[in-house]
Amino acid sequence: MNILVIYGSLREKSLNKALARALGKNPPEGMTIELAGVGDLPLYNNDMEPTFPKVATDYKVKIRSVDGIIIVTPEYNRSIPGALKNMFDWTSRPYGDNAWKGKLVGVVGAASGNIGTALAQYDVKKVLAYLDAHIMGQPEFYLNGSDKFDADMNLTDEKTKEHVTKYLAAFKAHVEKMS
Repeated sequence: MNILVIYGSLREKSLNKALARALGKNPPEGMTIELAGVGDLPLYNNDMEPTFPKVATDYKVKIRSVDGIIIVTPEYNRSIPGALKNMFDWTSRPYGDNAWKGKLVGVVGAASGNIGTALAQYDVKKVLAYLDAHIMGQPEFYLNGSDKFDADMNLTDEKTKEHVTKYLAAFKAHVEKMS
């Protein structure tokens, strides 16, 4: 089972990039995880569709090639970050060529506040629902990550490591059930 973990932050020392790396470190047996950022895509512009950028085409190919996708979203101003939304825009266009249709998707995120990325995850799920993805409803994963990572952004909190392991097991079961 091949899983793509897409992290929606551009920051090098992002909690969400660190969470994505933590997800990729110990996948369940039979699961491989590849990480992908969103920073290489140009800003979406409908005028560019006739000469669709190769980087956007490659991203769509990657999405279509995997069995499932986990989105790791930051939360900016109580919503989805622009870079992540930009990725959804490129990979769902042009009209009729939506890479997300039927994809099996989970959504997680980390922030430094008590509600984690609950509101951003809600908005990501709205976009994914519109794009006709199959979103895993439970378990949800909202992480207050302010003290869960060391200075090198490695996950050090044992309870959070257990939570990551349980989430990945649930996502594997979701993909197996829906495939």
